[in-house]
Amino acid sequence: MKKTPDIQYPVHNLIKERWSPRAFSTKSVDNGKILSLFESVRWAASSMNEQPWRFIYASKENKDGWDKLFSCLNEWNQNWAKTADVLILTMAKMNYDHKNRPNEHALYDLGLGLGNMTTQATSMGLYMHHMGGYHADKAIEVFGINEPLKPISMIALGYPGDVAQIPNDIAESEYNQQERILVDEFAMEA
Repeated sequence: MKKTPDIQYPVHNLIKERWSPRAFSTKSVDNGKILSLFESVRWAASSMNEQPWRFIYASKENKDGWDKLFSCLNEWNQNWAKTADVLILTMAKMNYDHKNRPNEHALYDLGLGLGNMTTQATSMGLYMHHMGGYHADKAIEVFGINEPLKPISMIALGYPGDVAQIPNDIAESEYNQQERILVDEFAMEA
């Protein structure tokens, strides 16, 4: 199922085609493709070239790692994310290496990296669903995460699948038209 958003101004097709499904195929994502996604993050801009992004990921081929990541999701996201071949925990290193001072731009930089990753995934026929619904404290415990690393979000990654495989109440959102506020509601010329 492919959603086509109502575009107000021309944008690149990769931006227009991006969406966040909850129904994923059982098709495995090749490890080379996963590494290409991380390569796209590698080349994102970052403050002082700090590259504060860090990731823990596993495909279903790595059952133990995938199960650990899955256990960090909240129950609602577990109901549908169980179909994704790959789960990813995103983290940000909250201090600069230089003088070990706080990096106030770490989350911004992670966002730039994830933007690259999302666009790269779309170009490869892969889809990502970014999630805030997870238990950061559990991720810290399960993976032994220490400061200055901070868990930020999780991602379900894979190929689009059959909506019938996820619960009906969740599946309804797969049919909804993507909506966004209009450009003039968030961009004001000085």
